[in-house]
Amino acid sequence: MVCGNESPKLSITVLPEKLAIVDFSPSEPHPEPPPATTFWSLTYTDDEISIVMPEKDLQSGWKADTGWRGLRVAGPLSLDLTGVLASLTQPLAAAGVSIFAISTYHTDYLLVKDTDLSRAAEVLRAVGHTII
Repeated sequence: MVCGNESPKLSITVLPEKLAIVDFSPSEPHPEPPPATTFWSLTYTDDEISIVMPEKDLQSGWKADTGWRGLRVAGPLSLDLTGVLASLTQPLAAAGVSIFAISTYHTDYLLVKDTDLSRAAEVLRAVGHTII
């Protein structure tokens, strides 16, 4: 898919719901994903727990940054494929669009603020990616 200096051209789907990035201490209890959730990501370190989840599932009192939208790269992607995130993040950074990146075994996700979604799609299309 990627040869030499050529950047991959990717197909990207915009996830339908607004997401929140929630911050927990490793010493405090954190929620489990609800049975019907469509996107939920938990990252645990000895310093913090970060959960990306639908805004509608937030509970009062949680430390959260809201108003994010998810962009899913069509996959599965080979784990030895290079340049995927760079082909997305470099043009977005040049355009001043902040991102929050999540990778899974099969693909990558970028979160952008809902207020930046149209601009992000425009930038990514301009560099050859397809936005669905």
